Amino acid sequence: MKTAKFVFVGLILFALLGLGFYAFGNYSDGYRAGIVIKLSRRGLLFKTYEGQLNLGMGINDGTGSLSVSNVWAFSVRAKDTLALARLDSAMMSGKRAKVHYREKFIKAPWRGDTKYQVYKVELTESP
Repeated sequence: MKTAKFVFVGLILFALLGLGFYAFGNYSDGYRAGIVIKLSRRGLLFKTYEGQLNLGMGINDGTGSLSVSNVWAFSVRAKDTLALARLDSAMMSGKRAKVHYREKFIKAPWRGDTKYQVYKVELTESP
């Protein structure tokens, strides 16, 4: 009976650790650069900032038409005030921004509408 309890508790702990890693761990990280085209504060209970970055790549399919629909959505926590200030500055000046992010395994209501969490922003010199 003691062994069964020990195995059961071990399985529960293993499941909780796995769930915690899945909920709070990072799937990937990196950066993207582009022009900030949207930044809004959203959320009913958990307030986050949601933004969009125009990556600025055009795709020419050879027929004379040009597709420029390369918009990337991201989320920023409200407590990342420096990143928010730089995003706002980049949007108002039209400068390109280099946005550093962490991609989460899952979306969570307290983290925003996307799996991409921006934590650092650098402004580029060229508009």
